[in-house]
Amino acid sequence: MPLIEITSRGHGVVLDLAYATPDNFTGRPVYGRAACYLHPEAEALLRRAVDLADRQGLRLKIFDAFRPAEAQWVLWTHTPDPGFLADPRRGSPHSRGAALDLTLIDGTGTELDMGTGFDAFTRRSHHGTDGLTAEVERNRLLLIGLMTTAGWDFYRNEWWHYQLFDARRLPLISDSALPEPMMPVAAAPARAAAS
Repeated sequence: MPLIEITSRGHGVVLDLAYATPDNFTGRPVYGRAACYLHPEAEALLRRAVDLADRQGLRLKIFDAFRPAEAQWVLWTHTPDPGFLADPRRGSPHSRGAALDLTLIDGTGTELDMGTGFDAFTRRSHHGTDGLTAEVERNRLLLIGLMTTAGWDFYRNEWWHYQLFDARRLPLISDSALPEPMMPVAAAPARAAAS
């Protein structure tokens, strides 16, 4: 089943694809082309979440969605931390088109305060962690409420990560499955083909 491209105009979201820029934990672009895709089941749930957020005067800002299997190897090679990254030999829900990394923004385009930035690999990023302000807790609860009401599952270590339930039932998808590659030609490790 082909992935569906997610666009700002077509889906009413803001795209800020971190891995297409050096503004991510690797310090360099991972993707050669900024593009956002989801599996059709995930795209339908995204539309529900957009509608729920809109009712609250909010929008979704997406940092990452489909992540080619080759990109998962790049991230894992840089930071092999199984608490925050899926081992590419097992595969990530992102590499199945079944996950989103996102936050909420208000009517002015300002991100709601979630207590940490996207991809902050610390305990403060966990759902339900202690020591957060009441405002941060409300914002995280609002995000998890919107996303779970729309039908998404969450990952307990990352306030920004949501995925399809039973996402691992879907196959891993390589960059070569896209109509136009996302990965720079030199960045696709040979072992990615084995995942």
